[in-house]
Amino acid sequence: MKGVLLSGGEGTRLRPITHTGPKQLVPVANKPVLQYAVEDLKEAGITEIGVVLGNKGREEVQEFLGDGSCFGVDVTYIVQGEPLGLAHAAGCAQEFVGEDDFVMYLGDNILNSGITDLVESFRSGNYAAGIALQEVDNPTAFGIANVDDEGQVIQLVEKPDDPPSSLALIGIYAFSPKVFDVIENLEPSWRGELEITDAIQGLLDRGNAIDSHVVKGWWKDTGRPQDILDANRLVLQRHPRSTEGTVEDGADVTGHLDLHETATIEAGAVVRGPVSIDAETTIRSGTYIGPYTSIGPDCTVCNAHVENTVLIGDTTVTSNGKIVDSLIGRGTTIGSADDLLPEGRRLIVGENSNLKL
Repeated sequence: MKGVLLSGGEGTRLRPITHTGPKQLVPVANKPVLQYAVEDLKEAGITEIGVVLGNKGREEVQEFLGDGSCFGVDVTYIVQGEPLGLAHAAGCAQEFVGEDDFVMYLGDNILNSGITDLVESFRSGNYAAGIALQEVDNPTAFGIANVDDEGQVIQLVEKPDDPPSSLALIGIYAFSPKVFDVIENLEPSWRGELEITDAIQGLLDRGNAIDSHVVKGWWKDTGRPQDILDANRLVLQRHPRSTEGTVEDGADVTGHLDLHETATIEAGAVVRGPVSIDAETTIRSGTYIGPYTSIGPDCTVCNAHVENTVLIGDTTVTSNGKIVDSLIGRGTTIGSADDLLPEGRRLIVGENSNLKL
């Protein structure tokens, strides 16, 4: 079985962060979102992975993943070009997949429980496809599956006005090569794209069995800044404590802390976990780092209050105000202005910015 990992798309909902890089490389708990997908595929026994690239961010993704050997997998790159729909992306991988079954994984998804159960369920029967589902509160906003008592799919509806269930497709699929025959005959939807829900429905219409697996635990599509912060919080909650860096005498540290071996928390700093602090980063005296914060590599934080925030990296924060619920791009400087402003700023800041708060 092979993996097809989608890493295209424009990431418009994550701007300005994605003006300068692909959304799949935005870090959650100091690890790019795309890496979680690679690790899920490997955990499920899938080590041959085709990474589908769009027009934006190709070089950055290829530089990060390389040939896959650093992650224990073998990566092949597939260029989709213009994003013409998920079914189009799957069709681009046909030569790579050959006659094998494959898992297609949207590269901006993060799951708590991985994909092993989905893969094993698909392999246990004679299925043309398998889909990962999760109960949602707003089924009119998703592709929805209607399933029978045995978990087999009997209908798929895209963003229905009258949903037949609350089971939403979350962007992870297992397919046999039969799906390529359906994709070849698909017509674009009203959005001008080849929809993967239409391809699965086409398999159903041809009399094929479609398996389903309801995902337990949390799932996040990290397409918006708030989704990144939510995923960061959820991942940090399960993060093991790993304090390999330097915590000086006089620093006040409690809770789970993932501290890189080259990072330092100075005397007089306060850190309340769960917190992740990456390489060559220094938390200086007078700083408060609150729960659910990830601070990337090469950062300096001094006399600041930061909580429930992601600093992507290469950032200096010297503002004496409170920064909360924020996503801060790489290469940013945040200092203090002379004027007194209200406490508790919420920021979405792109790369190489310079702010005075």
